[in-house]
Order: sequence, then structure tokens, then C-alpha cells
Amino acid sequence: MRYRVGIDVGGTNTDAVVLDDQFNLLAKEKSHTSRDIEEGIRHSLHRVLQKSKIDRDRISHVMLGTTQCTNAIVERKRLSRVGVIRLGYPATLSVVPYTAWPPDLRDVLSGQFKIVHGGYEFNGNLLSRINEREIKDVLQTWKGHIDAVAVIGVFSSLRNDQEKQVADWVHREMGSHVPVSLSSEIGSLGLIERENATILNSALFSVIQTTARGFENALDAEGIHHAQIYLCQNDGTLMSLSFAKKYPIFTIACGPTNSIRGASYLSKLQNAVVLDVGGTTSDIGVITHGFPRQSSTAVEIGGIRTNFRMPDIISIGLGGGSIVRRTGNSYTIGPDSVGYHITERAKVFGGDILTTTDVAVRLGQSNVGEKRFTSELSLEEAEQIYKKIGDMVAAAIDRMKNSAEDVKVILVGGGGIIVPSKISGVSELIRDENGDVANAIGACISQVSGQYEKIYIYDQINREDAMQDAKDHAINQAIEAGAAEDSIETVDVEEVPLAYYPGNANRIRIKVVGDLV
Repeated sequence: MRYRVGIDVGGTNTDAVVLDDQFNLLAKEKSHTSRDIEEGIRHSLHRVLQKSKIDRDRISHVMLGTTQCTNAIVERKRLSRVGVIRLGYPATLSVVPYTAWPPDLRDVLSGQFKIVHGGYEFNGNLLSRINEREIKDVLQTWKGHIDAVAVIGVFSSLRNDQEKQVADWVHREMGSHVPVSLSSEIGSLGLIERENATILNSALFSVIQTTARGFENALDAEGIHHAQIYLCQNDGTLMSLSFAKKYPIFTIACGPTNSIRGASYLSKLQNAVVLDVGGTTSDIGVITHGFPRQSSTAVEIGGIRTNFRMPDIISIGLGGGSIVRRTGNSYTIGPDSVGYHITERAKVFGGDILTTTDVAVRLGQSNVGEKRFTSELSLEEAEQIYKKIGDMVAAAIDRMKNSAEDVKVILVGGGGIIVPSKISGVSELIRDENGDVANAIGACISQVSGQYEKIYIYDQINREDAMQDAKDHAINQAIEAGAAEDSIETVDVEEVPLAYYPGNANRIRIKVVGDLV
């Protein structure tokens, strides 16, 4: 018998589960997230292993979903200093890198950039050749002042050979230890958004190194020495530790996608809406064929507009620790929360702050804490607040629906006790006794994916060869991320004609998934 351990670090709780090789849940643990993330992981891991009583040498895989990269961008902390090389002189001088960035974030990343010769036209013709001397002169001035490099070529979605050549020069000039991000491997169409995503990926190199080291230390402290380690991606799949160190930006928003995957597994539904209620926020996403629906629009991260793959998620300021305030004859709910201090500050635990959990307990929807501490809240007032909670949830779900018809909703998350059983627009609200750790379960049962996107001009390559080329790239990425080659299958193919491009151009995106090695 082999075992898997899944850990998900949220803003309020760190959840851990142990599953056997048939995906049966053996033990689960939910504890408050600590200021020191590593300490919180160690605590949850230690307790869940004690509960399961399994042989640590028989743990084959350990998966981690973490908010570390998201938090680093939002908090502007622990980020690498980035040097940005854009291949597009002089055509792109009118809009320089870091345009529209928050000044504080730009300053943290050093703000160093250079627009040099290079890039391609929209039809694949050469815009200008790259100049080795020009680029090496830039790199010489950056030595000792930057930690990572981001390389962005104009229309590298068509051809990325220039980006790869510049990466080789960076490693020769500055050393192989200096990480390089290539925009063709990270973002989609659109120069500025793709550039922004590439810069953020480079900025996160030091964060992911620290996170990986802390995770490995936590496993070592618990005597787990033979397990393969994976981090969760934001498309509901996994990636190896080495792959995550190259593409840390793919961990952003992996928490909600873990919950979506876990909800699908627990409910046995392949298509539904998922409502994940945490301590501070509620995330609403959609399962489509068992995977999170991806956003089709540009997404902002920490105030930066990007276009790399992201789940289609709506977040609202409603959670189990959301603070309830009276304003005249009405009440406001959140968006602030007592967070992981709920067991100290909520009324049901002897505190002095009214939270949504207190309301649920007052109405008999939950038996956590002491109901008698909520007696000063009348039943009529509690019903009024509870109705408002239902209205907030209904409005958010309505924004995710593709039609006016009622939908099935899977409710997960530790804060799910605050959600009413009847919600407008919902045909069925599905709960599971293990829904409180759906995020950790989702991390544990996930597969490994590979995704490739490129513009192909069918006047230069026939459609079948283009499709096969994109599929081969996606498969290679999945193998690099940790998938077993003989298990890989295609799960999504998107082919979009680009009428404004010459030569019968099409954007092809292929996603494959495979089982863990």
C-alpha cells in the first residue's frame, strides 16, 4: 500500500489529508495558518500523520498548494530584482516596460529594462536581428544589481528562437545560476500583458526557492524521505518541484482550483458550479469536464494586467470569520474578517465580535462553540443577516452562470456552515462531510498537465502538422512537469482563426494531462 499526502495553505487555515493509493481518505487535519508558513505546514503534517498512523516510508507522493507567490506580489515582499529585455527596437518604444505598474512594485523589482533590436512581424517575418554585443553590454551593467532576467520578444508567439538565444547569452554572461523567463513559455497573445506575466514570473524565483526549501525541510523533519514532491498549478493539475522553480507564476490562484478539483471528486460531478467558503472570502468557480473553467480575459494580479492562464474565479468578501456590523436598521457583512483569530474573537468562542459563524450558530445551523453566547442577537435579526448572506452568494453564482437556468452547486470549504440551504438560482446545493478539506483532497488526486499555445500560419504549415506540433510541445511540457508519458491524453483543443492576420493564421491551444510518474 502506498500513500499520498496533500497540503493546502490558505489565508486562514492550513489543511492536510492522507489518501491511500485508491484515493480513500484515511485522515484529515485543519489548523490555523501561522505567520511562519513552514511552521503551519509542519504542524498540520505532524497531526495528520499521527491520526493516520501510516508508515512514512510508504508515502509515495506529497502535494502542496500554497498562496506564497500570490502573497508576495500583493505584499511586495521577498521578490527578486528583475532585469527586463524586450526584443522590439525601435518599433515598441512608445510603450515601455512597467507602463501602468504600481510605482511601489516597480521599485521593488528594480525597474531595470532595456528595449533592444529583435522581434518579428505579425506574419513571422523578421522585424530586426538581435545584436549580441548590444545585449551583452546591457547584461554587464546589470551584474550585481539584478537577480533574474525576463526576455520578451515581439510576436514570440509565432517564433521564439530569438528569446532562446538571448537566454543562452544571459547564462554565459551572468552565470547559469541566474534564472531567465521567456515570454513565449508563459503568456498568450498581446505584448504588454505577456511581458507583465513574464516579469512577475522572474520576480517570484526567490519566493519559490524559499517555499520549496521550507516544504522539503518540513517533510524531512517528519521523516518523509522517499516521496516525490509536487506543487499545485492554477489549472487544477500538478507540477514537479523542478518545474515549479522555472514557472512559479503557475502556482497563483491554485487554492480555488484545488477546491474545484476536490469538489468534483467528492461529488462525482464533472460539470457544476463550486462554492468554496473560507474564513475570509468565498471563491466561486465552474467545473467543466472535471477541470476548472479557464478565464478568457486578461487577469489582474496585484494591480498588474496579465494574460497567462488563470482560472475563471469570482471572489467575494464573505467567509466564516466575516465581521457583521449593524448600520441603522440593516447589517453589513465583511469584507474584513477575524481570520484565523476566530476561535478567540467570535462570540461563540467567548469573544466580542459578531461574525457570520455566530449567526449560523444562533439559527441552529451549526453547533460549533457555545450557542448561549449569541443570545443577545434576536432570531429575527439573525434571519435578516442570514438572508443577506444568501443574497450575496446568489448574486455571485449568477455572475458565473452561462444561462438563466438553475444550476447545481457543490459547497466546500471550512466556512460552508454559514451558507443557507436554499439559494435563489440553485437547483441543488450539494454538501459532503469532507468538503471542509476539499482543497487538500483536490491537491492529492490531481494529475499533471502540459499546455501549449502558438499562432500557426496554415499557408506555411498544413493544419495536421500544426496540430501535431502543438500537441508534441504540450506532451513534452507534461513530461517535464512530472507526468508518466504512457498515461498522457489530450483533454482540450482550441483552434481560433485570426481574421486580422494574413496567411490563414490560427491560434492553437492544446492541453494534455497524465498520471504522476
